[in-house]
Formats: sequence, structure tokens, C-alpha cells
Amino acid sequence: MSLSCSDCFTDLLCGEESSSIIFSGGGDDLPEYSSDIESPPTDVEEVIAGLLEDERDLAGINLRLSHQSIDASSRAESVAWILKVQRFYGFQPLTAFLSVNYLDRFLYSHHLPKLNGWPLQLLSVACLSLAAKMEEPLVPSLLDLQVEDPKFIFEPKNIQRMELLVLRVLDWRLRSISPLCFLGFFALKIDPTGTYTGFLSSRAKEFILSTIQETSLLEYRPSCIAASAILSAANDLPSFSLITAQHAESWSDGLHKDNIMSCYQLIQQNNMQKKQPKVLPQLRVMTRPSFTSSDSSSSSSSSPSSYKRRKLNNSLWADDDK
Repeated sequence: MSLSCSDCFTDLLCGEESSSIIFSGGGDDLPEYSSDIESPPTDVEEVIAGLLEDERDLAGINLRLSHQSIDASSRAESVAWILKVQRFYGFQPLTAFLSVNYLDRFLYSHHLPKLNGWPLQLLSVACLSLAAKMEEPLVPSLLDLQVEDPKFIFEPKNIQRMELLVLRVLDWRLRSISPLCFLGFFALKIDPTGTYTGFLSSRAKEFILSTIQETSLLEYRPSCIAASAILSAANDLPSFSLITAQHAESWSDGLHKDNIMSCYQLIQQNNMQKKQPKVLPQLRVMTRPSFTSSDSSSSSSSSPSSYKRRKLNNSLWADDDK
């Protein structure tokens, strides 16, 4: 799907300046939490120390989030849709993480009529839209953002109302400390030469995005998630396969090997579970010789047409609702 210039403008109803949107107090002295450290400055140790200090202040909120009575399956479905759209448009990993962060913080602070169906879908669209406006140079229109077979299609005005509700509930605090803030710093701890830091950071981002569907990940601080993801990435390289949670504990203050190991196991377990379905296509291929040639041709000729009808019906239904 191509984007026109008109599709790239934001749809927020408010007219405040960006400084008052990013920070509730309008100050300029708060750290850019949602920015990854790709080129560490000279005082990178101070930056990380500041992030860790603020992270400790938010630890209580994260712990309460993990014990909220959130429908894990409904949340996982919403996160899965956010990740599909992120891949569809090539959004940054940070955009997807912030979307889920807004979703979790909203559910912690505000009660939805029900945690499945259209309210949660509308919330997911609004959170993704806000995150994209924070991080992406080009943002699709609110209608174009609703891709990858959403269950419901919402009018832009309804999404805008939900965006304002999310902003009020979050007190306009859209900057958030994410694990991505620590990846570059931890990668350099493993490889001071910088030869493999790009791979380590990129692979770690993949591990984080593949695990954010798990509600239990909310139990861990962003720095712990980052250390566990970098540790998982390091194990993919023979040169760093002996790096352990005990080594990671020394990367910065506030890291504990038991927490790192627990989070690491969660990431590994989740990664293994997502690899298992790849066996299914092989089973289907092995059973093909049992079909006759007439059955095969009948199946191959009817399947595409039924698929086209299904897609056409979906398009008509979406257009009617618009």
C-alpha cells in the first residue's frame, strides 16, 4: 500500500506545541526515553545511570501491571495485530513497543466496558497511531492504519476521540523507558570493539518484540529485559556463547542475575514455542500423494476464487462501515 502526502499528516485534534505533548510539565530537561542509543555520547554512563534511576521509580507500576486482571489471550491478540501492522508498514521496533506500553498503561489506569471485542480493538488502533506519530517520519492515515484483517473498522473521528482519552489517562506522558534504550550500551559491554554490536542489538530487538505478547514480561524492568535479550542474541554467536547471566549482572547497577536468568528463560521458551508450527507445512506436503489428480485440480481451481470472494466481501463490509 502506497502512501500519499496527505496520508502522512497527523490526525490529533489538539493544537498544543510538541513540547507540551511530550512532557506533561512542558520542560526540556527530561531524557528522551524512547530513543535508542545508536551512537553513545561521551557521558553514556551518566545517561544509563539516569535511566536506571527513573526505572526504579517506575518499578512499582510495572509490578502492579503484571498482577492486573488482564485477559492474557485478548491482550496477546491485540499485541499480535500491532506487530503485524508494524511489519506491514516497516515501522521501527520502538513504535511497536510504545504501542504496547500505552495499551498496558491504559488498561492499568482505566476500565474498558469489556476486554475483548471492539473496545480493545479501538484502543489498539489509537495506541498504535499515537506511537507512530511519536516515532515515524511518515504516518499512514487512520483508515490506512487498519490493515492486516482487523475485526472492526473504525471511522477516523472515533479513533481520534480514543486517542484523546488515552492521552488524558496517560497524563500526556508518551515518552517511556524501553529496553531498546539499553541495547547499544549492553552490546558494547559484550563486544567493546563494536564488530558485532549491530547484530547483537538487531537480534535482541527481535527477541523483545517476539516476547512482548507475554503478560509475564511486565514483571521485569526494561534494563533486565534488555540484558536478557542481548544475552539471548550473544548465544547465537560462537564467540560469545559462554556469556552468562552472571556476566550480564556486572553491566550496570540494578541488574540481578536471578532476574536476568528468569527473563532469559522466558524469552528462550517463547522463541522455541514459535518455532514449532514450522513443522506443520511439511506434514501437509507428505500427504499430497494420497490425493488423485482430479481432486488436486479441483482444489487448486476453487481455492483462489473462494479466497478472492472472501477478500471482496471483507472489502465491501469495510467500505459500508466507513
